[in-house]
Amino acid sequence: MPTARLDDTLEMYYEDDDFTDPWRTPEAVVLHHGNAKNCRLWYGWVPPLARQYRVVRLDARGFGRSTVPPEGYGWSLTNFSTDLLHLLDYLGLERVHLVGETVGGTISLQFAYEHPERLHTLTVCSSPFKFAGVPTYQEYYRLVQEEGVEGWVRKTASRRLDPGQSAPGHGEWYVQQMAQTSRRVVLETLAYLSTQDLSPILPRIQTPTLILVAANSVANSPDRTQPMARLLPNARLVAIPGTSGYVQHSAPERCVAAWREFVGRLSHARR
Repeated sequence: MPTARLDDTLEMYYEDDDFTDPWRTPEAVVLHHGNAKNCRLWYGWVPPLARQYRVVRLDARGFGRSTVPPEGYGWSLTNFSTDLLHLLDYLGLERVHLVGETVGGTISLQFAYEHPERLHTLTVCSSPFKFAGVPTYQEYYRLVQEEGVEGWVRKTASRRLDPGQSAPGHGEWYVQQMAQTSRRVVLETLAYLSTQDLSPILPRIQTPTLILVAANSVANSPDRTQPMARLLPNARLVAIPGTSGYVQHSAPERCVAAWREFVGRLSHARR
């Protein structure tokens, strides 16, 4: 099982897939999951990426198969960002394409602000940048308190996968992945996140950024994401037509195609 001991308190689990030609050194794509999730949620992204790129997926501190910190740990976007930095150093990756989904995208924005020299590009999928003053996160906290992680996930499942569009079994598998997360960790991270607002730092992020969202999602619509696109100086917002829910999970192949187009345009512009 691939784990990296990044400090005295963290054994981080990661997956490292590379099916590129063995005589060349590919660029790396790092995939960062969101709150109460793990690296398995990226399964649909790996096959279309790993023939051309080295693809690294991680379980963030407290999630999946990585170390769960003790009660009272100081959760922060900066601490998540620092953990990611230490993983890149451990793997010898100087610069990467970073892709984050939901809160993983929020963490990725923080990373781009703090460590821009380590990035080629940044991509955020269905990601919030402002939590403070948004009642959704207080409601999530209440649901987890009263009904546990699985109860919260089931009651909010339609935000993630549209039951009318997703494959049979996908929704239940998704629920079970999230339900493995420690209730305490979910409560602590929700309490912290509900105070955060990245609006002041977004205009200072110069990394070329792709913002992916589902065109037909009610809860995660393009309108919800446009303020982020306006604040980021070098952002491109792409709404994937005909998709709903969390687009990174409902339409992974189409997301990868949009990502390839984005990176290809940047490469062409630099020539």
